[in-house]
Amino acid sequence: MEMRRKLSDRLRPLVESLPDDLKIALLAAFALDDRARKPFYQERVHWAAITLDRDDRTVRRRIDEGIEQIAALAVAAAVPAPRQYPGRGWHTEELRVTLALDQPVPEAFEFRRVIADADEIAVLDLAPTLPVTGESSDPDLGVDVFHGGVLAGRVRESSDRAGVVLRLPEPLCRGKRHEVGLRFRAKLREPRYVCVPRQPCDLFDLHVRFGERVPKRIVRLEKVSPFGADDRPQSGGTLAVDDAGEVHVRFRNLAPGFAYGIRWA
Repeated sequence: MEMRRKLSDRLRPLVESLPDDLKIALLAAFALDDRARKPFYQERVHWAAITLDRDDRTVRRRIDEGIEQIAALAVAAAVPAPRQYPGRGWHTEELRVTLALDQPVPEAFEFRRVIADADEIAVLDLAPTLPVTGESSDPDLGVDVFHGGVLAGRVRESSDRAGVVLRLPEPLCRGKRHEVGLRFRAKLREPRYVCVPRQPCDLFDLHVRFGERVPKRIVRLEKVSPFGADDRPQSGGTLAVDDAGEVHVRFRNLAPGFAYGIRWA
């Protein structure tokens, strides 16, 4: 009886939100209406048919339609609303990076999902997570756009970091999600790989493949100064590689201006 009560309490608000004909059909089907609490399903269907002045076959079809609608409503209610950052323009909901260090030139694949926090967002000013050699010029940072926009320019973030400007296929309105896929190639200046977001970032997921050249020590960096990321950290979890020579770290709710990632010796 307790299970039935909990189920009824969950179903009733969903059913009550439907149009009248679907609502009556489902109230009868689930025996949520006292007048339709009959022991057999067919009897409940027949009660709804009389109430709606329809035949039993039509009511059964309406019940099927109603079940599909409340299933969709239940799924939508279970999905959390996206976080909003008013005044930011846009933010990163999810950034997934795979870095391959066992290549002649290190390669980073970045797959990013952003959410517009304002209307008419036409470009994304991205800060790549791949630091390049201090002596490199911008052309030495190889950038390929796999999907989600057109490379519109580059900006020097610092002595070891070059940003890219991505023009979107069409402007985003507030709350709209958009995904991009990029590849970066460059020689690393320091034995580290960090994300220093300019915009808020809800999730940063990083896989690093060292291959056969596994470092002696790998340290997790979380919310440290971008300049401190160059120093050997005294605190921070030490990471172990798996049998494929890889490490995996994940960070949530990244604050703009801080560094998140790994450093190795």
